Amino acid sequence: MNSIDQFVKNWGSKNVMVPINRDDIDELESKLGLLLPDVYKYLISTYGLVHSPNVLTKVCDLNSDVSAVQDFLSLEDVYSLSKLYEMSGMPKGHILFASDCKGNMFCFKVADCANNQTDLPVWFYDQGLGSVAKVANSFTEWLDQFNEL
Repeated sequence: MNSIDQFVKNWGSKNVMVPINRDDIDELESKLGLLLPDVYKYLISTYGLVHSPNVLTKVCDLNSDVSAVQDFLSLEDVYSLSKLYEMSGMPKGHILFASDCKGNMFCFKVADCANNQTDLPVWFYDQGLGSVAKVANSFTEWLDQFNEL
């Protein structure tokens, strides 16, 4: 889980983050009817909802083509926004977990969440284009993109 710890150390805002109770995560998984990846559950149960506004500044300074993450969604938002975004045009079959500063979302594919997985690919929903594209082969690889900035 070194990539996660490094990400939080490098990019997490200095505001106090409150770890999310595992029972609440289990409840969300039950509501969604799927299993979220262990690495994501480690992040939110160990650190809480990470706010990382400085990623955007660094991405812009470096003129990087990495899509900057800003906020990890609350469990309530994971559920409700996943449904809302589908109703407003996002292709079906995605679970949102984080956003950038423009209303675009990072997500997991529902099909990938069918089995208990340690790590899963990360997808990016571009609201303007109405499309979803893979941005990393795993959550850990996705966080490493930011750790390498």
